[in-house]
Amino acid sequence: MSTQPTYDQLAALPAFVEQPVPMSFEDINGHLNVRHYIGIASEGLDESLVDLGIPQNWPTAAGHACFSAEHHATYLAELRTGTTMSARVRLLGRSERAAHAIVYLLDETAKQVSFVMEEIFLHIDMGTRHTAPWPNDVAANLDRQIASDAALPFESPLSGSLALR
Repeated sequence: MSTQPTYDQLAALPAFVEQPVPMSFEDINGHLNVRHYIGIASEGLDESLVDLGIPQNWPTAAGHACFSAEHHATYLAELRTGTTMSARVRLLGRSERAAHAIVYLLDETAKQVSFVMEEIFLHIDMGTRHTAPWPNDVAANLDRQIASDAALPFESPLSGSLALR
């Protein structure tokens, strides 16, 4: 696997879900339990989509939703209880009904990259609960963010196991 972006490169991106690792998320080893990494990264992705026209109440407000389809997780450094963490998001691409993103969890206390989650998520029409084309305004916003993220001055190595269809 190629080298991940550095903490300093990723810290320049907007921070989402910035918070200390809560004691209730700790496992017997004194760090964030494995089951919480994807949940926190997913919350960061959700927060990042709000400004693109995908509010967290999208299912009830507009009858649309985003469903996760695939994930690839890479653990790089433990997140210890009490340390501050944040999520940073890079959108990689989209198709008519799906999008591809990478989310980084940063250890803000140790100034290091802790976790990388690559995800494919789908646009869902909640009336049918099937995939549907992105609404035009959301598609345009996604396209703008994807273009902006493509211009970042660093690469984001991918797992090679996920792809848009």
